[in-house]
Amino acid sequence: MVAQELSVTDWETRRTLSEDILQHVPPTAVLRCSDEAHFYLSGTVNKQNFRYWAENNLYDLHQRPVHSPRVTVWCAVSRLGVVGPYFFKEGGETVTVTSNRYCKMLENFLRPRLEEFDDSEDFWFQQDRATAHTARPLEILREMFPSQLISLRGDIGWPAHSPDLTPCDFFLWGYLKAEVYKHRPQTLKALKDAIREEVAAIPPEMTNIVIENFRERLR
Repeated sequence: MVAQELSVTDWETRRTLSEDILQHVPPTAVLRCSDEAHFYLSGTVNKQNFRYWAENNLYDLHQRPVHSPRVTVWCAVSRLGVVGPYFFKEGGETVTVTSNRYCKMLENFLRPRLEEFDDSEDFWFQQDRATAHTARPLEILREMFPSQLISLRGDIGWPAHSPDLTPCDFFLWGYLKAEVYKHRPQTLKALKDAIREEVAAIPPEMTNIVIENFRERLR
């Protein structure tokens, strides 16, 4: 397991930013917490500094192929449910998440889904501090979520070294891993289909509890 150590400065910043989120984002707001992860055909999910809680023996040896085919998935969790999945691919091949590709996702995938909702909803957006999420993507996000962006250099900052705060990290990826691989996918198409099916099956009642837990973690 990879752990992140919080320095004294990190801890103080985390506490301040957590208080800012609780103060400025009301519980009734629709806060979309977003992230990406790799799902491998071998049955693993790779997210930087990601951890799973499990009842079974954590020291069991599980051999996995070194270069298993994978898909890179983006999702966003809110009290209304899960937006996604979006698969980063070009020409049918999985690609690395870059700033340009992230912008393409925001414009062509996320924006149309936001337009499906009532303008009266109070929408916020959260993303982590990944390099691909900054620069040009911030311009798009500020236009989509004016004065309501939680991000590095956003309206409210996002604390460093804090994957335990992110709903995708503490809930979504682990939950999907448990459900998706019950399908035993043998091809990337089957893996994508399983991810789509299991994301669609997550009820708003579940994600509402997740967002409540998120706010508790900020306290």
